Amino acid sequence: MTDLDEDYSLGRVNLRDVPKVSLHDHLDGGLRPATILDLADDEGVSVPETDADDLADWFVSQCNAGNLVDYLSTFDLTTSVMQTENALERVAREFVHDLADDGVVYGEVRWAPEQHLEQGLSLDEAVDAVQAGLEAGVADIERLGRSIRVGQLVTAMRHADRGLEIAQLAVRHRDNGVVGFDIAGAEAGFLPSRHRLAFDYLAQNYLPVTVHAGEADGLPSMQSALVDGRALRLGHGVRLAEDISTVRSDDENTFVSLGRLAEWVKDREIALELSPSSNLQTGAIDAWGTEIVDHPFDVLYQLGFCVTVNPDNRTQSGTTLTRELALLAEAFSYDLADIETFQLNAAQSAFLPLEDREDLVDVINQGFEDAESYGA
Repeated sequence: MTDLDEDYSLGRVNLRDVPKVSLHDHLDGGLRPATILDLADDEGVSVPETDADDLADWFVSQCNAGNLVDYLSTFDLTTSVMQTENALERVAREFVHDLADDGVVYGEVRWAPEQHLEQGLSLDEAVDAVQAGLEAGVADIERLGRSIRVGQLVTAMRHADRGLEIAQLAVRHRDNGVVGFDIAGAEAGFLPSRHRLAFDYLAQNYLPVTVHAGEADGLPSMQSALVDGRALRLGHGVRLAEDISTVRSDDENTFVSLGRLAEWVKDREIALELSPSSNLQTGAIDAWGTEIVDHPFDVLYQLGFCVTVNPDNRTQSGTTLTRELALLAEAFSYDLADIETFQLNAAQSAFLPLEDREDLVDVINQGFEDAESYGA
């Protein structure tokens, strides 16, 4: 059974049917296992399993190691089969189909072009190939009478030295599907400040930035993302909870104090791109526990932070955005209004022009209203 076969109902509403926004979703973390096998066969790439279901299980098993380094090692396989124009187009096209089947109406697709040059593609050719696939996927969905919008988040690898070059690539393609910039990869030991020139360039060219921070490293990483990176969103940002301390508690209430960093993020409504299942797998929430119910998501939500829900890597986590929402609803007794709030947070934080964000908010409001009426 695939995740799309699951019934993720909240009351009388299937969460798959409500409109959703996905802000943190990696292209090389969202391949269909069957596609990996097809492309691996074409390219002569060895695979740990030759059955699609077994390969899907392998990814989840490998990624449950409890640390980011082992989690990231699985991308050696996915990126190895994404080295040609045709492969990138196919993966991107299927990516859009899978988003739409999950009820996503707007998705930002992040990926690192510098990791897809082993068979001779240039950076620009790689971006063009992905864009062609995304546009083909959108056209397919429109022919089915539905709609979806997607944008590329061009990513630089934080441990490499190509940040400025990738930032220039992103700006070059801002009128060809690129909506923003990101840095990703091993976080600890590689502060965003290493790419200050890239972030300066992006700021000078008014291209928005999100930065992976607060996942495998703590407050200094997030501070650098905000100060050096001018990040408008934090990729994960879950460890911001380390800057929240309990002052006192009684039988009914807990009173907390926010540190300067947490206060800054909250007051300026900087979105947190939280990914519950992934955060468990990588050990990002070890300080609080090892189950979804231990995730500081609810604490951040109740305190008024701009929380969003994301799948991060659907293949590695064996998940979808719908499943992530269902897990949180079960853990924290959320209702449909809470789920809608998370989507509105994401819509308002999307790297889109204001008018487009307002239109997206209208789509979400209407979709949830229709879902509630249908389920009444």
